[in-house]
Amino acid sequence: MEAYFDNSATTRCTAHVREIVQRAMELDYGNPSSLHKKGIEAERYVKDAAASVAQTLKVSEKEIVFTSGGTESDNLAIIGTALANKRAGKRLVTTAVEHAAVYQAMEFLKTVGFEVVYLPVDQNGVVSLEALGEAVDGQTTLVSIMQVNNEIGTVEPIMDAVKVIRGKNPKTYVHVDAVQSYGKMRIRPRQLDIDMMSVSGHKIHGPKGVGFLYVRDKTKIAPISFGGGQQSGMRSGTLNVPGIAGLGVAARECYEDFDKKVLHMRGLRDYFIEKLSPMDGIFINGNAGNAGNAPDMAPHIVSVSVSGVRSEVLLHAFEECGIYVSAGSACSSNKRIASRTLSAIGVSPELSGSTVRFSFSAYNTKEEIDYAVLKLSELAPKLRRYQRH
Repeated sequence: MEAYFDNSATTRCTAHVREIVQRAMELDYGNPSSLHKKGIEAERYVKDAAASVAQTLKVSEKEIVFTSGGTESDNLAIIGTALANKRAGKRLVTTAVEHAAVYQAMEFLKTVGFEVVYLPVDQNGVVSLEALGEAVDGQTTLVSIMQVNNEIGTVEPIMDAVKVIRGKNPKTYVHVDAVQSYGKMRIRPRQLDIDMMSVSGHKIHGPKGVGFLYVRDKTKIAPISFGGGQQSGMRSGTLNVPGIAGLGVAARECYEDFDKKVLHMRGLRDYFIEKLSPMDGIFINGNAGNAGNAPDMAPHIVSVSVSGVRSEVLLHAFEECGIYVSAGSACSSNKRIASRTLSAIGVSPELSGSTVRFSFSAYNTKEEIDYAVLKLSELAPKLRRYQRH
């Protein structure tokens, strides 16, 4: 049996996504900036994708900027907004558990004169709203908070956070990294009162190398790439039409039968945790350990620490059994570094180095989970004995 539990790293494309990508590459391969028929055909793919994405969010198509993925979307939102508003203030606020695409963008801005405040989180990874209120002041131009943590699945209280931010400084822009929440939650940017939101296509059964940034109308943001002025000058460069077309289909599909898919993933998550609970030396990180239909946990991510077994060792032992997981976040180079998220929620360095992430999709089954639990029960004692030697 093969069991793929690394869906937070990437997902397999659906059949309809593959079909439209192939058609855009083989038949309708024009440059969407060209004025002839081939260009117009290509431009139609882009417009259709923008309409599909906008429909899932109940926003305007003009508020969608296509990018190369979540990293570029995060960088454009953070660096672009900071640079465009530096006269209003150079204070930026984010959390201690953000994805590297946010963290590294913030660290870059520190080198060019911006101040960055990193907010603490509790043992479940939930950001401190009290600290947020203390951090936002009249010089704060941007706050960036992820909606779902990519390592432990914690859902941050975005709506409550925005209320705190608006109460302290109504002019502060709010960016949300929704890479792990889009397709798993119903998201309405206008209801949340956020200004920008990042999404990646390959997390929702779309192609790699494509994503989008929602930018609310009248948001003051500067481009960070320059050239032909595509997408109203916000993101120059010839558009990745096959990728965008695939993203549009994936966006539409992931919100079809949405409640059924989310219920299925949540059921898998809770079933998995229930099966793990009696096992010795197994620890669930974050609020997922509480199981149940907790509203503050994503339906598809479980972070598991296996005491006495290095995460890379367990990962490869699983791999030999046809089981695929991540050693933490897989959205970086394959060089293993300490997890800022696990450190922030108080996980010891020993357990942090023994942590793997299981992430589910609507295509996983309970039989696959049973298989993974069986193999874990067999592998963990053997690997502990081996590593002690």
